[in-house]
Amino acid sequence: MKNNIVLTLGVLFLFSCAKQQARRPVAQKTATVLSETIQLKKELIASENKFIEDYIAKDMVNTYITSTFGFWYSYSSKKEDETKSPKTGDEVVLEYNITDINNVVIYSKEELGIKKYTIDKADFIPGLQEGVKLMKVGETITFVIPSYRAFGLVGDENKIGINQTIKSTVTLLNIK
Repeated sequence: MKNNIVLTLGVLFLFSCAKQQARRPVAQKTATVLSETIQLKKELIASENKFIEDYIAKDMVNTYITSTFGFWYSYSSKKEDETKSPKTGDEVVLEYNITDINNVVIYSKEELGIKKYTIDKADFIPGLQEGVKLMKVGETITFVIPSYRAFGLVGDENKIGINQTIKSTVTLLNIK
């Protein structure tokens, strides 16, 4: 019995002094999920842009201008004078509506009311934040905004759906 105890303690002593092996995680994570997500998003953006460009090509009434900020716009009324455009920090007063790409009203301008917005200082639709900077007082512009410059992956959690392209007709009433 004494030999068994000594033998057991000896075996324990030998194994307890052995070099520890690093444990490997059960599931190894890779960057493939992230790269697949990025690729999927790029394909979604390309598809949405193609859809918008096809829509614009079929519109025989309006002439659209491509913005470097990722949206398209068309003037309904344009001022040719040298009136200033709003800059960061300016408070603007505007009225606007939001429709889907087929001109079905999502939010009417009566529903949204007159909006006071401080340029680049307040939360507003990203595409319109840049679009308003192109305007002069009294101008009306219709913006076609892809989902990634509007409400994106979540919509507005009310009337605007996930990945929904929107149109918005904006009239700049005043710059303070």
